Amino acid sequence: MYPVLLEWGPLRVFTYGFFLAIAFLSAIYVSAREAKRLGLPVSRFYDLCFYIVLAALIGSRLAYVILDLPLFLANPLKIFALWEGGLVFQGGVALAMVTGLFYMKVHRLPWRPCLDSLGLGTPVGQFFGRLGCFMAGCCYGSPTDVPWAVTFLHPQTLCPVKEPIHPAQLYEAFLALGVFGLLNIVKTRKKFDGQLVLTYFALAGLVRFVVEFFRHPGDYRGPVVFGWMPLTQALALGLAVVCGALVLWWARRAGGTMEK
Repeated sequence: MYPVLLEWGPLRVFTYGFFLAIAFLSAIYVSAREAKRLGLPVSRFYDLCFYIVLAALIGSRLAYVILDLPLFLANPLKIFALWEGGLVFQGGVALAMVTGLFYMKVHRLPWRPCLDSLGLGTPVGQFFGRLGCFMAGCCYGSPTDVPWAVTFLHPQTLCPVKEPIHPAQLYEAFLALGVFGLLNIVKTRKKFDGQLVLTYFALAGLVRFVVEFFRHPGDYRGPVVFGWMPLTQALALGLAVVCGALVLWWARRAGGTMEK
């Protein structure tokens, strides 16, 4: 809708970058509150968040570049053009997890409570991040004639202009808020440490899998697998199934342990 939020002389504030900053700050704020509630060292937790945010940015951008490698080989400087959008959630999660677990091991932080805290704050960050995607026009939806279809007109938008499409970014944004609400219920009833983050990944994977059905076929999302499914959608489904199964398995084990 509005790729540039503010323009004053040579200064340009891109809307996507602005919302991305809000996304990380809000996620850290909510996660730190949960970490404090769980009795974790908050100052050390903030350091953990810094490295995770950095790793998430690098991992998600790297995954996006790999998925559309010919484009970036032809225009290498575009790799660093984060203000144009282009982050793959799964890539960010993978590198952030490795970085976070390494930091927790080095500083002897209890990894399951730390991950639960991060799992609670992440969907809030996703909400603001997807609002940024909507404003920039990236991750756009497929053509549609539904009453709530949106039509982008700004010449600098990243999606097709003058074409009514699904607001897929908003679908994912508000579903992320729903995930946050469910996690707040789960955190008061969880049976084992780590349940919150696994539940988040299961729900986030399910949300992404569903939203992918409304994405534009012209927005490249990796090679097609199983004859019809973009790679990003297949990864989201795998994440949902694996994490959902782990939640059920560990919850059953925890329940059996408590009965003994």
